[in-house]
Amino acid sequence: MSAALGCAVVAAWLVVDGRRRGLRRARLVLAGGGAEGGLPHDAPRWAGSVLRWWAALRTRPEWFCLVAAGVLAVLGGSPVPLVAGALAVPLARRRLRAARLRKEHEARQDAVAALCGTLAGELRAGRQPGPALCFAAASTGGLGPDEAEVLAAARFGGDVPEALRRAANREGAEGLAGLAACWQVAVDGGAGLASGVDRLESALCGARDRRERLRAQLAGTWATVAVLAALPAVGLLLGTAMGANPLRVLLHTPAGLACLVIGVLLQCAGLRWATWIVRKGEAA
Repeated sequence: MSAALGCAVVAAWLVVDGRRRGLRRARLVLAGGGAEGGLPHDAPRWAGSVLRWWAALRTRPEWFCLVAAGVLAVLGGSPVPLVAGALAVPLARRRLRAARLRKEHEARQDAVAALCGTLAGELRAGRQPGPALCFAAASTGGLGPDEAEVLAAARFGGDVPEALRRAANREGAEGLAGLAACWQVAVDGGAGLASGVDRLESALCGARDRRERLRAQLAGTWATVAVLAALPAVGLLLGTAMGANPLRVLLHTPAGLACLVIGVLLQCAGLRWATWIVRKGEAA
């Protein structure tokens, strides 16, 4: 049984590592290095395999679930942890993707605020709106993927407010809609663009500061959620240290399997409930 579980873990690793092996070899050849991953030439072959495995897991961290499940399956002599780890991989991938998107949105918000601040400074220095916007976009990257369209409109007399509104449709770039309104008012009504952009930049920076203060206030709550999530693992370690062999009980007895299923369901429900509470607080 242990050999079969070990083979399953190795097969999962090959799936993760196979897609990137060709690219890694090409980088090594182009870099002119004969040693793999910076290892000396006399290093054992298994060291390169370990580094490749580690690099693949770092690029796909959700596969750590399957690796940890494989270790538990070998220690417990049961395929149940391996099945659970395989089911956890897509869930972990979705959570990691959501966290990555949230960071990208926040970075885009900060870039828009920096764009407005740089643009206001250039306008107060006497620069024309079009060149000022081009300079601010090149300095901050606040326009994101829509930079070419917006700058083309600014350089060649296009509809800059409409281009900014289209760029504001991306999540995290909503502040560009305010910049479009300021630009429209300045063009149609002759109002000063610098003052409007300056106020917009202050509002965006204020929103960012409120977000950071809220995150600092919720840091303790998130730490409590993390501790609650780690308690079952701590219990298993304590039971193993005391010689109770909890994996044997949980994976090889009917009562243990029932407790395991109920505990996992309660753990998932508790984590989801705690996360929902914290997210509602952030949204409020």
